Amino acid sequence: MLPVSEVEKIILNLVKPFNPEIDSEVIYLSQALNRILAEDIHSKLDFPHWDNSAMDGYAFRYQDLTENLQLAIASDQILAGTATSKPLAKGECIRIFTGGMLPIGADTVIMQEDTERIGNFLQLKVKPTQGEYVRRKGEFIKAGTKLISAGTRLGATEIGALASARCQQIKVYRQPKIAIISTGNELVSLDSSQMLQAGQIIDSNLYALSALITQAGAIAMTFGSVRDDKLELEKLIQKAIASADMVISTGGASVGDYDYVDELLEKMGAEIHVRSVAIKPGKPLTVATIGDRQSLYFGVPGNPVSAMVIFWRFIRGAIAKLNGTNEIYWYPQFIKAITTEDLHSQGRRETYLWGNLTYQKGSPVFQPVSNFSSGNLISAIGANALAIMRVNQTYIPAEEVAIVMII
Repeated sequence: MLPVSEVEKIILNLVKPFNPEIDSEVIYLSQALNRILAEDIHSKLDFPHWDNSAMDGYAFRYQDLTENLQLAIASDQILAGTATSKPLAKGECIRIFTGGMLPIGADTVIMQEDTERIGNFLQLKVKPTQGEYVRRKGEFIKAGTKLISAGTRLGATEIGALASARCQQIKVYRQPKIAIISTGNELVSLDSSQMLQAGQIIDSNLYALSALITQAGAIAMTFGSVRDDKLELEKLIQKAIASADMVISTGGASVGDYDYVDELLEKMGAEIHVRSVAIKPGKPLTVATIGDRQSLYFGVPGNPVSAMVIFWRFIRGAIAKLNGTNEIYWYPQFIKAITTEDLHSQGRRETYLWGNLTYQKGSPVFQPVSNFSSGNLISAIGANALAIMRVNQTYIPAEEVAIVMII
């Protein structure tokens, strides 16, 4: 068994990130949510595009202020999206609204709450500082400056900024194709019309892993389930390898009489880098490279929570590196939290206990579930974090700090 940290390093070293010239596509910005930018984007425009007001108020030339803080009011006004070519006269101010373009000569805005209108004159209740409530042209970013770097996952903020920069189409990495194979005589398809027989179970891993793959920004390719038959499994593995960038099979990766994954991979010329990892749940883990493209193959446990823990701990980061995401996303996010209950482990393997992470008075608090059977997927409903107990760590008392991995 290899330590968790070593397995993580092995996997990430095996991942060959997509080539931005070959493994990319141009899409419309409206389709770009959660996609990964394949090239740096430089702003074509200054932000703001011009000097404009950050408040509803009055624009004026600061040097025109007198001791009595009074200014003449111009007859015109400037709305957002409009401008005036008429420069301000000496000692004059003009009504302006948020986003309105400052007239020639104006360098300061006072908000309307700090003023009183007296006929055609404006009385300032307070003396502002020069440049107050003015957003200068190019203050946020200047034309030609890098706006967003390649490798950025595009969220709402990034998409809004790109829209402001008039980027109608952008170059993004293609989404990786991840094949899923479920193995086991006990598995029954969800859409099967037959009644469950004694010992049979629904193939839930197919759906859970598909959802996790989609969340990771990849395309899930489901190849269904296959019985514990060497010939059938070999054909399906070969088909998956030829079709996908990465393959995940569930079950058949341990050392039982009907666990054929490692044997078949070796027969097909794969190089196996990991056969088991010192993690609980999830010990039987196969990591191999196979085919002309040296695609990554993951043989994960059949128990549903074990499969998901392995995905969260190792595979999610591998997908992130493959599809060009910035390095910060290759690794899980760990925080410290107070556990509400005692946490126990045998200490022989790094142990992951699922539960719910909340914040109480601003501090993270971890509430573990009551049952940690790796076959009990029901217990993981609503879980959003995993408390981690290191090797040789057997006990963390309630109200003490635990390391928690956000999932």
